[in-house]
Amino acid sequence: MLWFTVKRSLMMALMLCGLLAITFSISHIAPGDPAALAAGPDATQEMIERIRSEYGLDKPLVQQFFLYLKGIVSGDWGRSINTTRPVWDDLVNYFPATFELVVFSIAVAIILGVPLGVVAAVFQNTPLDHAIRVISVSGVALPMFWLGLMVQLYFALQLGWFPLGGQIEMMTDPPQPITHLLLTDALLRGEFSTFVEGLHHIVLPAVALCFPALASIIRVNRAEMLECLNQDYIVNARAQGLSTFRVVGLYALKNAMLPTMAMIGLRFGWMLGGTVLVESVFDWPGIGLYAVESAVNSDFEPIMGATIVLGFFFMMTNFLIDIVYGTLDPRVRGQV
Repeated sequence: MLWFTVKRSLMMALMLCGLLAITFSISHIAPGDPAALAAGPDATQEMIERIRSEYGLDKPLVQQFFLYLKGIVSGDWGRSINTTRPVWDDLVNYFPATFELVVFSIAVAIILGVPLGVVAAVFQNTPLDHAIRVISVSGVALPMFWLGLMVQLYFALQLGWFPLGGQIEMMTDPPQPITHLLLTDALLRGEFSTFVEGLHHIVLPAVALCFPALASIIRVNRAEMLECLNQDYIVNARAQGLSTFRVVGLYALKNAMLPTMAMIGLRFGWMLGGTVLVESVFDWPGIGLYAVESAVNSDFEPIMGATIVLGFFFMMTNFLIDIVYGTLDPRVRGQV
């Protein structure tokens, strides 16, 4: 198991290096002059060159890349041209909202997806199974941003059940930070009205974000449950007179959850990237909205910082899933 973990760690380190190189290259190949944008429309060429020199944009790309790597390691992620604040400070401020939204969304997807997959497998080819399969197919087919706009228009504008966007109301003071997660801090501080308000705001973006993950979890869990229910040990358990609940919930689901768990890990990582669209639709104050605003302003340093953070957590999620999977299934360790 130790050698398996070491190999996975080395693979993750190589992927992280590749991510750094790719994000740096793309951000410098993209059109637009960030120095001219920061200087403003009335700036002289001398002012533009001064800003370019201040941010190191006048150096060769290779030198800029090595300076960038040195800054990443030392904690200096550059300074946003748009906000003039250090990129690291901005990421620390914006990331908790994204993390809370993603954790809430994946929790909803797991709580609904696993039981629905089990029910669809147990009642295979019945109207109930067909209805659940419609959900799973729709979740894969519908674009996330389109779904976000539709639920926003219907549930927020037409019915008025939920707010259009934001994390809380503009006039509401957030709780004093403990974990920097709004819902968690509201509970820890005993501010239950703020907690309810935050819960009210997170529902629609969580629905839009979790629907593709919900569909994938249903599909994978249903397929694995069908395979497990046809195994000899399940037939033997039923022949011994064990209850359906025990056979399905204890024996079949336990084995079906291994591939489902891998899908949950992948979807958690994909959700981090999907927040860029969802946060833009719902004006959610997270790292995705921060990245979009930086891209509009051709602010390269925040774009690279946001991409690295999201990519790192995606890799870390898959790394942890690989370790758990290898611990539960020794055959996986033997294949590496």
